[in-house]
Order: sequence, then C-alpha cells, then structure tokens
Amino acid sequence: MATKYDTNPLDPEFPEKVRAEAVQGETQTLPYAGSETRRFAPAPSGEEATKVLDNARMAGFSAQYPTQYQTVNVANVNQSLSRKVEKIGLPENVLTALPYIPWFIGMVAGLLILFLVPKSEAKVRFHAAQGLAAHIAILIVSAILGFIGNITDVADAGSVIFQIVTTIFLLIFAFKAWKGKPIHIESIEDLTNWLEEKIKPSQT
Repeated sequence: MATKYDTNPLDPEFPEKVRAEAVQGETQTLPYAGSETRRFAPAPSGEEATKVLDNARMAGFSAQYPTQYQTVNVANVNQSLSRKVEKIGLPENVLTALPYIPWFIGMVAGLLILFLVPKSEAKVRFHAAQGLAAHIAILIVSAILGFIGNITDVADAGSVIFQIVTTIFLLIFAFKAWKGKPIHIESIEDLTNWLEEKIKPSQT
C-alpha cells in the first residue's frame, strides 16, 4: 500500500519509478581477478628498533668524533702520592700533611717547606702555605679570645672550645692531605696565596 511518502503529487508514476530504480541499483559482485593480498614484514619490537638506531648513531658519532679513553690506574695514583720530593727526600703525601698538624708543629713544618721546596712543587707549596695560614688565623683568634677572657669567664670557656675544635679540624685536614684528597679553606685563601707568593725557596 502506498503512503504519502511514496507518492509525488506532481508525478502519479513516482512510486513505480522508485521501485524500478531500486531493482536496478542492487549491489553487484565484481568477478575475482586472482590477486592476493601481500603482507608486509612484521615491524621490529620497540626495544630492537631502538637498539638498531642507537648503534647506527653511535657508529656515525664515533667516526665523526673519534675519542680515546684512558683508564686510571690506582697504583699510579698511590705511586704519585708516595713519590719523594726533590731536595727534601720525603714522600709528597707526608709533606702535604705536615703543615696541618696542630700544636705549632704544622706551623714550623709549613714555614720550612715553603723555604726549601722549589716552585715546581706547586701542590706541596700550596698545602704548606694553607697550613701555615690556618695556624696564623688560629693564633690571632686565640689571642683575641684570651684577651677577652681576662674580662669575662664566658670568653675564656669559648677559647677552650675553640682550641679543641680547631685541633680536631687540623687533624682531619692532615689525614685528608695524607690520603691525597683536595683541601681548600676559603676563609684564609687570600692569606694562603700571599704566603705562597712572598715566601720563596732559597734556591729555585
């Protein structure tokens, strides 16, 4: 039965035309041509692809910027620390540790090292100057605290504590210098440089 949606008031034959077009417009299956679907090779996993890319990039980088790596021999480092310094005959690590020993021993040792060790031994002379500068700074602060201690007992107690703390620190510095570790006391840097420059060895 035709409905109002199947008719066209201007064309009484509209429903018949629609049916005829529907029959002619049915889906037609094309004949099989014999072609087969070609499958691509499976893509490599993410880790494998990254490895291949990294190897290619590193090979190109190595060719463009050749680098030679040298291994550090611990035995060579220890041999350098224990080598004997010219004109004194003591190992380098002993001479770098002596200026930090407390109780005026380090002060005398640092002064003698600066007078005897040539300029070519920059590391030994630096530790000698820094140890001497540390002892001078400790003496100045101790003198100030001792002067104030004559007035009040609080400053006198502070002087004792200061002596204990500085002695501990000097022993730590001596041990680190003996082991070949770097030591830099920033608060006395200017005095260290001045002492190293002004106190020249007797024979260069």
